Amino acid sequence: MMRTPRGGRLFLATCLGSLFVLVLYFQSITKPEPGVKTGSRPVKSRSSPLQTLYLGDQQLELLAVQRSLQGRRELMEQACLSHTKKRRVLSSEDLKHLIVDDKHSLIYCYVPKVACTNWKRVLMVLTSGGHYTDPLAIPAHEAHIAGNLRTLSEFSVPEINHRLRTYLKFIFVREPFERLVSAYRNKFTRSYNTAFHKRYGTKIIRRYRPNPEPEALRKGNDVSFHEFVQYLVDPLTRREEPFNEHWEQVHSLCHPCLIHYDVVGKYETLEPDAQAVLHLAGVEGTLQFPTSGKSTRTDGNMAASFFKHISPFYQKKLFNLYRMDFLLFNYSTPEYLRT
Repeated sequence: MMRTPRGGRLFLATCLGSLFVLVLYFQSITKPEPGVKTGSRPVKSRSSPLQTLYLGDQQLELLAVQRSLQGRRELMEQACLSHTKKRRVLSSEDLKHLIVDDKHSLIYCYVPKVACTNWKRVLMVLTSGGHYTDPLAIPAHEAHIAGNLRTLSEFSVPEINHRLRTYLKFIFVREPFERLVSAYRNKFTRSYNTAFHKRYGTKIIRRYRPNPEPEALRKGNDVSFHEFVQYLVDPLTRREEPFNEHWEQVHSLCHPCLIHYDVVGKYETLEPDAQAVLHLAGVEGTLQFPTSGKSTRTDGNMAASFFKHISPFYQKKLFNLYRMDFLLFNYSTPEYLRT
């Protein structure tokens, strides 16, 4: 057996120590620090968004919204304590959905089908140094180009810890089945999404449709919602590969029981919640969250019509799959479910 040189052991211990520091942060709920100078960054003269939220802002005009956001945060933390037992160190892969705005001390975990395109547009305006001024002038596809926005995974462990400790961390969520149906409609019923049809549609049809037509096997563009549900609840699906981000559970994308989110916004109250975040960031007067662009928002009953033809057996399996998202973000079990 090869002996590890003393230098190698020291290096390994240092790496493990860094990771231990990281997990200690994730397991704690911290209070905001004063403005801290790191590297060449100047000490902030104004309150950071985190300080504004926790230390109080006598000028805050959104007190009712703030109380609602605080209640959501507390409910989520209690659900985490009640329903999670294991703690673990987050990997770099786990942090790829957390977008960082160093200028305004913000961290945003984006969730597909929860207005994330418009939030990315807003963050591109905030981080562009004046290159962008109007979020809606930014093409949707450009908002999703890798590299246009920095993610937390790109930083070193000390830099990650500093940002998690001192930046305002926010997330926007949506009723899980409304989000799921929105993802299905967008990715499997729109003619322009040929990449999803080829990547996922052909596999779903081949696996779950009896005697499929050759054209359906070739194009994959007519996946039914029932077939999509079968694909999601099949254990083979997760064994083969992770879920696509558009239907991955929010708690798996953003890890709210390991990362302490300061603001939990909801799609159902998008405008006031977004306004509250922009107020905390100090940009409310100069930047508005886009509300006039193309949107798939509904009255909140879109999923009911899609679940009519799903058997109680599959409804129960699907609910169990997304159960943690219902619990963590305080969404009631849908009345239309027959489980």
